[in-house]
Amino acid sequence: MQAIQKTDIRSLSPDKLKEHFISIAEPAFRAKQVYEWLWEKSCTDFEEMSNLSKPLREKLKETFTINNVQVHQSQFSSDKTIKSTFMLFDNNIIEGVLIPATDRMTACVSSQVGCSLTCKFCATGYMDRKRNLNADEIYDQVVLIDKQAKENYQIPLSNIVYMGMGEPLLNYANVLKSIERITAKDGLNMASKRITVSTAGIAKMIKKLGDDEVKFNLALSLHAANDEKRNTIMPINEQNSLKALADALKYFYSKTKSPVTYEYIVFNDFNDNLIDAEELVKFCRHIPCKVNIIEYNPISFADFENAGIDKIEAFATHLRKSGINTNIRRSRGKDIDAACGQLAVKS
Repeated sequence: MQAIQKTDIRSLSPDKLKEHFISIAEPAFRAKQVYEWLWEKSCTDFEEMSNLSKPLREKLKETFTINNVQVHQSQFSSDKTIKSTFMLFDNNIIEGVLIPATDRMTACVSSQVGCSLTCKFCATGYMDRKRNLNADEIYDQVVLIDKQAKENYQIPLSNIVYMGMGEPLLNYANVLKSIERITAKDGLNMASKRITVSTAGIAKMIKKLGDDEVKFNLALSLHAANDEKRNTIMPINEQNSLKALADALKYFYSKTKSPVTYEYIVFNDFNDNLIDAEELVKFCRHIPCKVNIIEYNPISFADFENAGIDKIEAFATHLRKSGINTNIRRSRGKDIDAACGQLAVKS
């Protein structure tokens, strides 16, 4: 006899939940109770829904499931970074990172299982994209990393970056739904301005973010401000040239008035000289922005190396002298599998 396929209850809207309870002769307010358990209290077990009767909890278990994410493996760095792989309901593996700093506690979350963009310096780029994550799977990563922050450092999460595995703008609907649940008063009630979505650069989807007048921050993984170099390391640039991205970013800014962050890994002898820095300065002139210069975490699949500290400092100094707000982000978790996708590839 074939097993009945159960619906993930978190895929239902409040209205659909109401319809279900009415259809089984239960009062409509049960929907609000269950929704609160699922999204405000992050409950993943019907048995914990203590204001529902035992028979009703049994009915829910017969019809629905909660496809929650679970911690699979964690690595603890000497710099307090915690990197985890997470097991999904279908046994796929993703990863997320807790990044403590003096002024913030940041969760880095994934949006896809694997990635289709094949960026040459990224471990995730050497994996196939298996599927998009559902909104609740992204939400669960935030809940689990917040729990790690509280248990290990007694400090809750303050920031979220969508910079883990996958390209968020290729999972647009689920990413936006996850942010809606994370920021909603009947969700995790986090501030939109504490959330950053990072893209490798898909011009038409950046424009869509503008049309949707999103409230969260946008970051662009740039890594070269010259098409020839960017094509070499990021094949997506062949269909999304720097001019196309600049036009999309201008449109985004006109709709949201939100400055953009450019992420720039300084690779040794590739994009680390002052000509590269000046090209980046010119790209920065399009809209209000800041630049995060990022130290590279080398991976075994690629030949790229991090530029020396002198070159990184000279690069940053050139940007600052040109009036560009510039931060150097030191590499975190050097003593663990910290590069994006590195731990998941092992798993």
